[in-house]
Amino acid sequence: MADASIDTLRSHFQARLAAAATERDVKAIDDEFLSRKSGSVTALMQTLKSLPAEERRAFGAGVNALKSEIESALAERRTTLEASRPPAGAVDVTLPGREHASGRIHPLMRVRQEVEDIFSRMGYEILEGPEVEDDFHNFEALNMPPDHPARDMQDTLYLGGPIVGGTWGAHRASQGGGNVPDAQVRAATLLRTHTSAMQIRYMKTFPPPVRILVPGRVYRRDNLDLTHTPMFQQCEGLVVGEGISLADLKGTFEALLTGLFGDVKVRLRPSFFPYTEPSAEIDISCRSCGGSGCGICKHTGWLEILGSGMVHPAVFEAVGYDPDKVTGFAFGMGMERVAMLKYGVDDIRLFYENDLRFLEQFPV
Repeated sequence: MADASIDTLRSHFQARLAAAATERDVKAIDDEFLSRKSGSVTALMQTLKSLPAEERRAFGAGVNALKSEIESALAERRTTLEASRPPAGAVDVTLPGREHASGRIHPLMRVRQEVEDIFSRMGYEILEGPEVEDDFHNFEALNMPPDHPARDMQDTLYLGGPIVGGTWGAHRASQGGGNVPDAQVRAATLLRTHTSAMQIRYMKTFPPPVRILVPGRVYRRDNLDLTHTPMFQQCEGLVVGEGISLADLKGTFEALLTGLFGDVKVRLRPSFFPYTEPSAEIDISCRSCGGSGCGICKHTGWLEILGSGMVHPAVFEAVGYDPDKVTGFAFGMGMERVAMLKYGVDDIRLFYENDLRFLEQFPV
């Protein structure tokens, strides 16, 4: 009877050991059979006192033999499992390959590319200029002398010390064009508040006709909030030639804005900019309500998109163009503003926080 219980426990152990595939399984078997408090072998040994005296010696020897057998078998299984364990840092070639995350074009870059593509098809030259500027190109040549109140409209970030020289002509030269005349090399004293300064540099270097687009970062002393940021991206353009009229300006932006937003209406609304006369804000019909009025458009049916106007004669005089022979129009458009309207984003800060939860919502 006692021998039968030993054989039963041995058979149970052998079945459990055969199913053990990991070191954790071996540890569980060790606890189950050899634990001092609740192990099966320990429990079997405790039955000795209930046996007749003549059976105790043989039963005790059998239990001890089973214990030694179990310990030996467990040690052998541990050795086998340790030998089959992969080295630290090993690569399991049987695992499926990891899927690479797909990169996305940033929404601001996507809008900039769309705008540049539209204007390129209309024959515009795409230029870039320096982000540090001098007072003449950023303000004075754009009909904003030192005492002009329009300077207050653009709270400027001035440098602690002037930077001598200018390098925008290197880009022009790389495109097969001329370099910057020495007369245009001035000490930079501020971070540009708009890319219109590049229009002055271009007109002082090249005669009309002119058809350019100047995208880039600009800087103003704005507090960061839902609709303002001290650094943002702007896209400004200039067309100069004989017979350029306000009708050309409107036709240009009907082509641009329908290309960006689809079937929208465009209107010009009188405004003021010191470097254009007449000046106009350009609005598009609200895409949410179709122009009938809603909370997004403040129940007007229209959304402001950019500023524009006919180039002021004083600007032509500053660059040496004859305002009696040529006319032109200029415009300025914020990339963030376009992206917010195009994608329905209500917080400009989202474009600069690099939150993947936001960026992954846009197409690959």
